[in-house]
Amino acid sequence: MTTSVRAPLAQPGAAKAGLTVRARARRGRRRSLTLTILTGIVLVYSLIPLVWLVVNSTKTQAGLFDSFGLWFDGDFALFGNIADTLTYDDGIFLRWLGNTLLYVVLGAGGATFLAVLGGYGLAKFDFPGKRAVFAVVIGAVAVPGTALAVPTFLMFSRLGLTNTPWSVVIPSLVTPFGLYLMWTFAAEAIPDELIEAARVDGAGEFGTFFRICLPLLAPGIVTVLLFSMVATWNNYFLPLIMLKNPDWYPLTVGLNSWNEQAGTAGGEPVFNLIITGSLLTILPLLAAFLLLQRYWRSGLAAGSVKQ
Repeated sequence: MTTSVRAPLAQPGAAKAGLTVRARARRGRRRSLTLTILTGIVLVYSLIPLVWLVVNSTKTQAGLFDSFGLWFDGDFALFGNIADTLTYDDGIFLRWLGNTLLYVVLGAGGATFLAVLGGYGLAKFDFPGKRAVFAVVIGAVAVPGTALAVPTFLMFSRLGLTNTPWSVVIPSLVTPFGLYLMWTFAAEAIPDELIEAARVDGAGEFGTFFRICLPLLAPGIVTVLLFSMVATWNNYFLPLIMLKNPDWYPLTVGLNSWNEQAGTAGGEPVFNLIITGSLLTILPLLAAFLLLQRYWRSGLAAGSVKQ
């Protein structure tokens, strides 16, 4: 006598669940394809100006107008353009580069330092009016910097600080976004129990901050530093209205002055030097992002997962 064993029949609910999973997987693949296409479009859109800048920095003044914009000319003049850019007008480009580095070190460095101190204090200390401070910081983030340029100019004019490096450095020290970023980062990155343990062991507030908390804030510090550095390096409108002496121009305003001289009577067009100077201008920023990107990415992700 033989006994037949039948396989259990699939339940209707299980079959329906399997179909649902497969349908979601197909939709996920379609969404991934769409996302890939959109990412590719954004990538091409972002890289075309950079490719144009690199290609045209290899051309002579005449080659800029005699060749296709996104392809090389027969005469490769990159190294000659770099030499001419660095020596044109008694080497004023190097002076502008030094000015930009000065504004970045004092302005972006000082803004980062103040944002770290302020963000840590707001995150780890309670005091009357903390909610009001939070509202002011959020409101300041929403105000564009160009809206404050003219009032800042009038105030600095009264103080006699216009046409000096301080008229660019002092406004750069204020970064509401950096303060808010460090506030939220410090609140998540530093456990309150760690600070209490340091106080129980006899550590003072400054010792606790510099020896224990500051290393934990390193990713956030690098993130704020990068944002502040880019904002100060690319700052154009504020130095334009504050500075009249070309010896104090940053690179952004200085290169624009070269561009404007082509439209003046008897002015010498130097478009090849402007393009080459623009290429040299972005190289330090690219190097900074490549060197600090691992800290930057970890800083952006901090606080995204609740422990």
